[in-house]
Amino acid sequence: MSGRARLALCAALATLMAACALLPLVSSVAWMLQATLLLAVQSGVGAAARRVPLARPLTVAAQVLVTLVLLTLVFARAQAVVGLVPGPDAFRHLTVLLQQGADDVGRYAIPAPLTDGIRLMLVGGVLLIGLIVDTVAVTLRSAAPAGLPLLALYSVAAGLSAGGTDWVWFLVAAAGYLMLLLAEGRDRLSQWGRVFSGARAASGEPGGATAPVRAGRRIGAVALGVALVVPLALPGMRGGLLDTAGAGVGSGVGSGGTISAVNPLVSLRDSLNVNENRTVLSLRTNSEDSTDLYLRIVSLDDFDGTTWKPSQRHIVGVPDPFPTPAGLDGDVKRSEITTSISAADWYAQDWLPMPYPPSGVRIKGSWRYEPVGMTLVGDHGQNTRGLSYQVKSLEVQPTAEQLATAPEPSAVLRREYTKVPRTLPGVVARTARAVTEGAANHYEQAVKLQNWFALDGGFQYDTQVEVGSGSNAIARFLKNKRGFCVHFSFAMAAMARTLGIPARVAVGFAPGSPQGDGTIAVGLKDAHAWPELYFEGVGWTRFEPTPTRGTVPSYTQSDNPGTALPNPAVPSQRASTEPSAPSSSSTGCPPELKRLQECPSPSAQAALPVDGGGPRWYAVAAWALGGLAVVVLPLSPMLWRRRTRSVRLGAHGRGEADTTPHTLAVWRELTDTAWDFGILPDESQTPRKAAARIVRLGRLDPATAESVHRLADALEQVLYAPRPRPVAGLAEDVRRVTEGLRSTASRGTRLRAVLAPRSAARLSWTVSARWAAVRSRAAALRPAPRRPSGQQG
Repeated sequence: MSGRARLALCAALATLMAACALLPLVSSVAWMLQATLLLAVQSGVGAAARRVPLARPLTVAAQVLVTLVLLTLVFARAQAVVGLVPGPDAFRHLTVLLQQGADDVGRYAIPAPLTDGIRLMLVGGVLLIGLIVDTVAVTLRSAAPAGLPLLALYSVAAGLSAGGTDWVWFLVAAAGYLMLLLAEGRDRLSQWGRVFSGARAASGEPGGATAPVRAGRRIGAVALGVALVVPLALPGMRGGLLDTAGAGVGSGVGSGGTISAVNPLVSLRDSLNVNENRTVLSLRTNSEDSTDLYLRIVSLDDFDGTTWKPSQRHIVGVPDPFPTPAGLDGDVKRSEITTSISAADWYAQDWLPMPYPPSGVRIKGSWRYEPVGMTLVGDHGQNTRGLSYQVKSLEVQPTAEQLATAPEPSAVLRREYTKVPRTLPGVVARTARAVTEGAANHYEQAVKLQNWFALDGGFQYDTQVEVGSGSNAIARFLKNKRGFCVHFSFAMAAMARTLGIPARVAVGFAPGSPQGDGTIAVGLKDAHAWPELYFEGVGWTRFEPTPTRGTVPSYTQSDNPGTALPNPAVPSQRASTEPSAPSSSSTGCPPELKRLQECPSPSAQAALPVDGGGPRWYAVAAWALGGLAVVVLPLSPMLWRRRTRSVRLGAHGRGEADTTPHTLAVWRELTDTAWDFGILPDESQTPRKAAARIVRLGRLDPATAESVHRLADALEQVLYAPRPRPVAGLAEDVRRVTEGLRSTASRGTRLRAVLAPRSAARLSWTVSARWAAVRSRAAALRPAPRRPSGQQG
């Protein structure tokens, strides 16, 4: 293996070793295998381009082009031209994926699920760093500065990770960098070593021979020291919405450490799966019915088709008292309750959990008020750790009639809270219309959606299901019918929006468990999400579609036993459309037992396996090879021509035995170069006449013409002298003539000479000649047919 190839291999390995620091950030290592394969192809293209050799800019351009093709193949194949060539649609899709990845990075806790956006960011980031390292260390032959992009890759991972094994990944990354330094060799280290080794190494005193090695070690020590210090200054990604405790939630250790999680949705799932239901909040209230006391943290009202998240809102000073909730009229029954809340000393939450809608709060510390969501958020690092506060809130008790006769909301509110992106699968809206068929108003549609999820649709509550991401996450949930509160609330809110009902998702805690001393304990497993739908005159109204969780609002329960809506005709119509077996299995089962899933249900089926998405490794390899063929074949004349020029003008022996082949090679290069610029070769002319013809047709200046005639003189000596003598500088003469021809040619001629050189016809002639020789040898090996005896001829 050549020195360049060995250095390229070390550069790729160093990139992968530094990328190992990203492994703890996601829950799957499949992206690393994909990145390894694509990085190998990228490095191979660079090695092939340098062997041709291509100019340095062309080498980098070829690697960039192949990298774009590979990323298009893996992440935007459906949007690419013929599934491979990146076009405008492919670039738009990649941009959307990157945006989704950026949102997911800020949304998910570590380890985050391997969404398509995060996978593109990881694989694309590794390829980008790999390209920079390969360019600096191999193409530019300066391995020491290549440690900077490796440092950046490790530092990003160290800044995001909060684990205790960062030093392991640092050692791996450091080993890769030192391997790259050693691979470059003593001569390159000596150039950097003058800065570190001083005058002794430069002057050749005793010990100076080992100066490059010592200098390389010093370079590595300095770079690795910087790599250790820089991550300490990078901010970690902290301050999630639930910020729950240890036991697999966030990055804290539980016993006294501040807890932080990036995403409330992932924190929800982790909280629901903890072994120990640790108490998060302890509260005391004067409400007569504490089973409806939900503690709301924040509302998610921005729906991008992939997930729900809080909108960017302005915050103001905390008002006293709070304003009346938006949309609530004086005709709706309400009462004010007071709730005293104490947070655990390990629960550090930036958002203040409160019953909704709050009407006033008594709290110490630095807090700010967000008017749209009616929430409080900590200012200047303020959080809920060990905090006690008192909240006054309204118990709003609308009737079914008030909700059913609610007028249309304002156009501004309807436009903001019914927005559905184009990426939302059509099955979501179709299912919403099918489920709510026959409903007379938005209220009946909302109740039907709630009951379909909680009672009639065959859904199962399962906290082991991933939160999910991507535009098809809701569609997969509607198909598989397994999930927890995040899936149910997301799906119902999205379906409500498709029906024109303003909707958002609330995140917080479901009602806790009453204790013997009159308090209510809210634990980790009470973490919850639920949809809120807007009805003019009532305001934002809670619904509960998640089976076995929370409490069903009284205004959604029918007064008539055995029916789901005040209109008894609606369930009978829906029942008539159901298959007989499911209908009979649920006959006579009260809604309360149905909600708790205590009734026999034929739709409690195992979830269908979900395809993880993405092509198989062998498909990626096949497409990568096909992509290389598509890229290389059109460029093969240029690559062959550059390789031929390099061989002809490359290093040759300078003895008398090498004079003839070297001179013939440079003359052939001269005539082929002239051919590339439109001067056809004429083999019938003498070298002097051929040289004069090239000078005349190429419009060469006198200095360049002298180089042409010097090449002709060398060729005549080889052809006619008894003992030809070596002539120095012939390769430089050819290069000077090439520049002269390029300076007088038009732009189109220059482009054709590079991309589609005319002299590449010799390649087809060579192939034809070799094929004819193979056929001749094969024919010679076949035995001649023997004539029958007695035949005259």
